[in-house]
Amino acid sequence: MQSGFHNLNIPKRVLLLGATGTIGLATAIALVNRGHEVICLVRNQSGNELPHHSFRQLSKLDGVQIRFGDVTDLKSITENGFCGENFDAVVSCLASRTGAAKDAWAIDYHAHANILATAKATGVKQFILLSALCVQKPKLAFQFAKLAFEKELMESGITYSIIRPTAYFKSLSGQVERVKRGKPFLLFGDGTMTACKPISDHDLAAYLVDCITNEHCHNRILPIGGPGTSITPKQQAEMLFELLGQPLRVQSVPIRLLDVLVAGFEMLGRGIPFFRQKAELARIGRYYATESMLVLNPETNSYDAQLTPSTGRESLREHYRRMINGKASIDLREHSVFQEILVLTLGSGPIKCACEV
Repeated sequence: MQSGFHNLNIPKRVLLLGATGTIGLATAIALVNRGHEVICLVRNQSGNELPHHSFRQLSKLDGVQIRFGDVTDLKSITENGFCGENFDAVVSCLASRTGAAKDAWAIDYHAHANILATAKATGVKQFILLSALCVQKPKLAFQFAKLAFEKELMESGITYSIIRPTAYFKSLSGQVERVKRGKPFLLFGDGTMTACKPISDHDLAAYLVDCITNEHCHNRILPIGGPGTSITPKQQAEMLFELLGQPLRVQSVPIRLLDVLVAGFEMLGRGIPFFRQKAELARIGRYYATESMLVLNPETNSYDAQLTPSTGRESLREHYRRMINGKASIDLREHSVFQEILVLTLGSGPIKCACEV
């Protein structure tokens, strides 16, 4: 017998977390376009904080109800989010902003654990989690926090889908404006030690929403990338300069420099908490500079583009073209890990971290 989830004609009542992030906003749009009823729990704006453009876009969507609360507070989740009402599914695009240990355990684990507990108590049948592909080779606090919640979700008895995407377009777009200003593209090492299969906000959002009704996505961990073959940072640079009609100009940042940063911050952090967080950010930066965002082949213990599933139709090349022509932009509201690291080393412009949504 087929479950009710498979009936595409029945709209679902969905609680969406992380809706003001770029992936979250795209997911809200995709949910509305599929006819689902969407309730978004977002944080309160501070008294002197202007609403961000993603919040303004969210507030204009027909079929979306916005509720304000604190995802780190169980009482707020219960009273301001669920409100004692029935939901068919929870979709979470929520993620820690920095990846630092305190933030990661507060958001990637504890907030999600509280949301899951409330979902179970109120009879929610399905939970769709946007995780990260990098957790398959954990070395960092946020990865262990995400894995801890993934385990809890899988053992909860709720129908789950855990989506682990590769790099986002925004993760690879931070240097576009820099290059347009005539500066070289920055590479860690020679730019060929890592690769990914980048995916757009729209394509990832569509995949997330498909998990509501596609039974093949239920109770599974789902790695996913975008269309086409994998691409290295050097190939990204070549693509970008080709689209600009300019000769290739790159500047190499030695990995050893990141090692020195990590060691220096760790030493300073023994007495000053501020530098302990900087050391963690440096470790995250080094991880993304040296590890591919592809599926890890368990037999060879190496990253494998052929094993990394693809979805969608939007290409990084077309995204770069639209950015160059001013028809697309990326959200640089938050300081990402790579931005932090490159500012510390070279004073460069921002490069978004693949784990940030």
